[in-house]
Amino acid sequence: MSSPALQINLRATLIGFTINSILGAAKLVAGVLGHSDALIADAIESFADLFAAVIVWRGVCIAAKPADAEHPYGHGKAEPLAAAGIGTLLLLAAAGIGLHAFREFLDPRRGPEPFTLAVLIAVVGIKECLFRWVQSQARLSGSRAVESDAWHHRSDAITSLAAAIGITVALVGGNAWSQAEDVAAIVAAGIIAWNGWRILRPALEELMDTQPSPEVLAQIHQAASAVASVNCIQKVLVRRMGNRLLVDMHVHVHPLMTVEHSHRIAHQVKDVVRQAVPPVLDVLIHIEPSAHPNPPCPPTST
Repeated sequence: MSSPALQINLRATLIGFTINSILGAAKLVAGVLGHSDALIADAIESFADLFAAVIVWRGVCIAAKPADAEHPYGHGKAEPLAAAGIGTLLLLAAAGIGLHAFREFLDPRRGPEPFTLAVLIAVVGIKECLFRWVQSQARLSGSRAVESDAWHHRSDAITSLAAAIGITVALVGGNAWSQAEDVAAIVAAGIIAWNGWRILRPALEELMDTQPSPEVLAQIHQAASAVASVNCIQKVLVRRMGNRLLVDMHVHVHPLMTVEHSHRIAHQVKDVVRQAVPPVLDVLIHIEPSAHPNPPCPPTST
């Protein structure tokens, strides 16, 4: 990862960590003083955000390290590992919040104080703004871990909004509707779980070296095929390493071409692909002799 991208990621993570610390403490104090279980559960989710921020920070720092003897392909896999950790954390937070809310629903107690609603409205606005800003930073740097952190902020905003709706119903309806905030917390837990899976699934796909979109594969294939003396391109295999791509491909050339000439063609293909698709970090090329000088390209295996 380039230095500017690293600085963007670290800045987004640090700001998110600071804001989550303040909001989490405010919600916890307000929840205890205001007798709001939904607000206390929301505070717990905010503190989960703090752990997520630490995970993202370590992920982007490790991913920025250059390749070494033990990691010849670099450390880019640290980012999907961080994203997978955040997704798992969200699923666990959803389970904890849902269980707590269900228990409180079965055993209703004193309703929330009115000031807890004002706290949640302020939290929703701040977290939604934070989500949009962190997401814009993730797009600038191409970091999957920071993008997952942005969605964690959105899930926190959704939790707070659900709690605010529940508290509003409880305040307006009185004791007869005191369980409304618990129902809202259960709904919010389901939304958080969905966001957790939404983050976890692509991270697992990247860790399993899943191919990128067909559009990216087509770009790579088209760029490589345009190089002079290349008869055809076969077996284009692409895997992600952080925010970069590693490409393997078979290049078919004239069977009587010299080793020196074919070596030069391979370098040309590599340069052209990297220019056409900037996220490509490296291209590993296997030269194949064509069956005859100008053959139809055999079926491609991707």
